[in-house]
Amino acid sequence: MARIERRTLLRTTAAGAVLAAAPAGAQDKPAAPASAAPGFAAQRAASSVPVTHIVARYAATAPIGQVPDAVRKEAARTLLNWVGCAVGGSANPAPGRAVAAVQPFSGPPQASLFGRKERLDAPHAALVNGISSHVLDYDDTHLKTVIHPAGPVASALLAWAEHRPVSGAELMHALTLGCEVECRMGNAVYPEHYQMGWHITGTAGVFGSAVAMGRLLRLDERQMAWALGIAASQPVGLKVQFGSDTKSFHPGRAAQNGMVSALLAQQGFTASEVAIEGFDGWGQAVSTRRDWGQVVDGLGERWELALNTYKPFACGIVAHPAIDAALQLRAAHGLQPDAIRSVDLRVHPLVLNLMGKAAPQAGLEGKFSIYHAVAVALVTGAAGSRRSPTAPWRTRRWWRCGAGCMS
Repeated sequence: MARIERRTLLRTTAAGAVLAAAPAGAQDKPAAPASAAPGFAAQRAASSVPVTHIVARYAATAPIGQVPDAVRKEAARTLLNWVGCAVGGSANPAPGRAVAAVQPFSGPPQASLFGRKERLDAPHAALVNGISSHVLDYDDTHLKTVIHPAGPVASALLAWAEHRPVSGAELMHALTLGCEVECRMGNAVYPEHYQMGWHITGTAGVFGSAVAMGRLLRLDERQMAWALGIAASQPVGLKVQFGSDTKSFHPGRAAQNGMVSALLAQQGFTASEVAIEGFDGWGQAVSTRRDWGQVVDGLGERWELALNTYKPFACGIVAHPAIDAALQLRAAHGLQPDAIRSVDLRVHPLVLNLMGKAAPQAGLEGKFSIYHAVAVALVTGAAGSRRSPTAPWRTRRWWRCGAGCMS
């Protein structure tokens, strides 16, 4: 399978490329409500593609042996990256605040918190581990949608597997299926969904968590459809939260919501079986365009997880080309901050949309400032996780360089 090279794709971000036109396929537009007899069984569909049931059937029945070796390897890399991010982020204030808030109400101590001594019940452990894994903004990225696939899926699976042990093969297969469905759901509505203000890791991630948990719980096709339907009612995440603790809450809550969706479905808790594609369903509610072919075509043959990537810098990925450029220019010409009068950047509009914080002041805001990111690279000659917080920004040297980057 041909891979998308990270720098090849991101170069278009730095060069100001325009968003591509929507691909052909199972396109869908909101349909007028159909007249139907009253009753739960009278479902009104906005699409002729039975997305919910196709995904449910695949998730419930896909054999482990069907996954290519290259995809299995990528799943292992995805999990390893998630563990590192969760442990690395565990000492950040955000997970600590979350633990302080939920621990008094947590049930039995069923699952560990990565990098921390506390234990919580499985749903709350999924929430906190999801927060820890995303708070550094260092986690894996599906470049086509900028989804961070592992956070919502691995956070739920590992919490549950500690409570109800499963084999390694079962765990990794569930992780693979969950991440695959999550990315495909994102493909169906990106970029319009993202442009509307949704944080796609949370809104698509809940489906990945529900599928992965449903697989471990051995849900049948109808139960899996219910799990997806319950998940569809729980999109979480707004881009306005970028730079605050709440951004990392999104994958944590998606993990927790997906887990609860599968557990409810296991008990026969019903949901619309066209909740994804139906009239007034998830697709219609969260995007102005839907391409359901991106979800259902080539299931088990074309793998989105094979396109997963891993960040070299702990900040918004759209800033990485500019950081790369700053580091290379500094190294090639021996640049020192005091010799820099101004810095001009030509970037895609999405960069300013996601990372336009001109003067980050506290907490996590520096991770969403292109000005700060380039200043870090020029001043220090590095851009690791310890250099992305905003404390150094307050010094005179950083202010001067940052102000120059705004030119």
